[in-house]
Amino acid sequence: MAQINVIGQNGGRTIELPLPEVSSGVLHEVVTWQLASRRRGTASTKTRAQVNKSGRKMYSQKGTGNARHGDRSVPTFVGGGVAFGPKPRSYDYTLPRQVRQLGLAMAIASRQEAGKLVAVDGFGLSDAKTKSFVAWAKENGMDGSDKVLLVTDDEGVRRAARNVSWISVLPVAGVNAYDILRHDRLVIDAAALEIVEEEGEDSAGEDGQ
Repeated sequence: MAQINVIGQNGGRTIELPLPEVSSGVLHEVVTWQLASRRRGTASTKTRAQVNKSGRKMYSQKGTGNARHGDRSVPTFVGGGVAFGPKPRSYDYTLPRQVRQLGLAMAIASRQEAGKLVAVDGFGLSDAKTKSFVAWAKENGMDGSDKVLLVTDDEGVRRAARNVSWISVLPVAGVNAYDILRHDRLVIDAAALEIVEEEGEDSAGEDGQ
């Protein structure tokens, strides 16, 4: 079990999380799936049937001293069609839910192992202003040297932090492995981690039955 200290207005306690051992293979699989799902897949080229070229044969088959050619739409000519070029498609594919959940847990575990996981219960900001949030961040060891992912459902805090260049903001429902891994530090609502803690206790109870 990983011991995570909770800071903030209602902090002063510890959360025990059943975090798995980090596997680079699983993280790679989950991140690849996420990035594939985000691809727009809008690349498109024209085939020889779609380019605006005449279908007339360029010149006589014999007697010109040149290579034998048909029309100008073939891929060998500039402005001709593209052979086997990309067409609009979806790059999305299915990844088992258990693997996705494991990847998220491993991403959280990687930040916990690096000492870069911060659980917060009550930010205690006097107002939803950027100045107030930056002051809170500096009080808790965040000075802009690290890229921070802030995961919270506190709308006022999200509004206060969204203008800080070194902070990215997500609601709890949007937390994902890729965004955690591309940031140096994870600051997350303690309530979100406590849900993971409860799920771990429930699964342990089921295994013991």
